Amino acid sequence: MIERQSFESKSIEDLSAIADVFLKKYSSGIFLLKGEMGVGKTTLVKAICKALGLKDTSSPTFSLVNHYLGDKTSVYHFDLYRLKSLEEALDVGFEEYLEKQGYLFIEWPDVIEPLLPAGFVTISILDNEAHRIISF
Repeated sequence: MIERQSFESKSIEDLSAIADVFLKKYSSGIFLLKGEMGVGKTTLVKAICKALGLKDTSSPTFSLVNHYLGDKTSVYHFDLYRLKSLEEALDVGFEEYLEKQGYLFIEWPDVIEPLLPAGFVTISILDNEAHRIISF
């Protein structure tokens, strides 16, 4: 079992170091991003993608999923905020993505949690006014 780690982020620049630690710990997998609206879930995914050497990343708010292909790995970034039911997730083919290799980052994952295989990792981001606490 991998032990959870927590990091304090006072600025966006801190995310680069956190992304490096994350990538040393995980070479792939399913990652659920949990935190309030605007806390920095997408920003963290962008920092991880940058550390992987991926460019031109954006929020998948309107498309539900963005796929980034790098030289050595793929990143699938989901924003499921607008999904209201498990049936909607099934209708858009969410289950097929669970078989993909690489990193699957899922924002607002509550609706699809019944579909997830064992072994996913939860990334929590808490806003503490002066800084954010990121744990995984």
